[in-house]
Amino acid sequence: MKIIAFYLPQFHTIPENDAWWGEGFTEWVNVKKAKPLFKDHYQPRVPLNGNYYNLLDDEVKKWQISLAKEYGVYGFCFYHYWFDGKLLLEKPLEQFRDNSELNHPYCICWANENWTNAWVADKDPKTLMAQKYGQKPEWKKHFDYLLPYFLDDNYIKEEGKPLFVIYRPEIIDCLNDMLDYWQELALANGFNGINFAYQQLPFYLMKDKDDSRFRYNIEYQPGYALHDLKINSSHKSSAMYKYRTTIRQVINKIDKTFNTNFTAKFAGKKLSLIDFNEAWREIINRRPTNNKSIPGAFVGWDNTPRRANGSIYTGSTPTLFKEYMVKQIENARDHYNTDKIFLFAWNEWAEGGYLEPDEKYKFGYLEALNEALIETDEKE
Repeated sequence: MKIIAFYLPQFHTIPENDAWWGEGFTEWVNVKKAKPLFKDHYQPRVPLNGNYYNLLDDEVKKWQISLAKEYGVYGFCFYHYWFDGKLLLEKPLEQFRDNSELNHPYCICWANENWTNAWVADKDPKTLMAQKYGQKPEWKKHFDYLLPYFLDDNYIKEEGKPLFVIYRPEIIDCLNDMLDYWQELALANGFNGINFAYQQLPFYLMKDKDDSRFRYNIEYQPGYALHDLKINSSHKSSAMYKYRTTIRQVINKIDKTFNTNFTAKFAGKKLSLIDFNEAWREIINRRPTNNKSIPGAFVGWDNTPRRANGSIYTGSTPTLFKEYMVKQIENARDHYNTDKIFLFAWNEWAEGGYLEPDEKYKFGYLEALNEALIETDEKE
């Protein structure tokens, strides 16, 4: 079973973040300033031995690769930030591509939203870097930047097709034309095409979506689980849920048409507590909607270091994580007929989803994943 973990590169300084958030800003700033909001709330999270690493140091990435290989993480899915030719946080991934000693499978997820200050400005988020898609010249420029990654022997491919994930395809006004053009460029460069995948819930929920260009729908967790919890909960009326879903679709369409940030503006306004076990029960009981579905999994979730009025999945432990991963591996194998699970996450420290060792659980989550793979005879 190929466990592919989402990987956040925001653990090094860049001039833009210095200007927007203050000199020296990295994700560790959010992690360190977190406070417990109720009794036994596990905050702040502290990496083992105070390892607040800098991702520009290749020794850090060697350490991460060593852990991934030892404990059964097949590959990383790096977030990629491209704004009509402007790159952000690109250096760790470029180093990963260019340093032959950083030898581990990986793919790319284009985080194609506007870059905003929504995590600190829930009432009125501002666009710091707008996402514009352009036409063929801009699409080719983006493809040409991606091409050296696709050619890398470590890049994840199937049948000669590199895997490329798009975070939110529903806000791309030129989606089909752009993906068709990229397929042409891929063929012209010796590939058999590109396997496009999407991961966010809004596109999945759109009634009028055209996902014909996509090979995969990644069931990004715990987002899909929360959706399933809401529609399956006995105290939620079907009519109210459908109403809220319709409103969400309208807001997404407005964002797509006018390149606005209403999705962020109307996100949750109060602290939400969700039971880790209930979410995982939805995950392991979920079945594929078609042959595009790839199951997801999550270590934990607590984004209150970024948002005081965030959401927390309570009750996560390595023991429970192992138990659920065993079942999800079996679910992926028996019902989804796939050899892949996308996992949230390798190092989302400010959102409470990370496999990397911390002071409380040490290597517990990595050991739990490894044991789940061994127990299901899926450890390579």
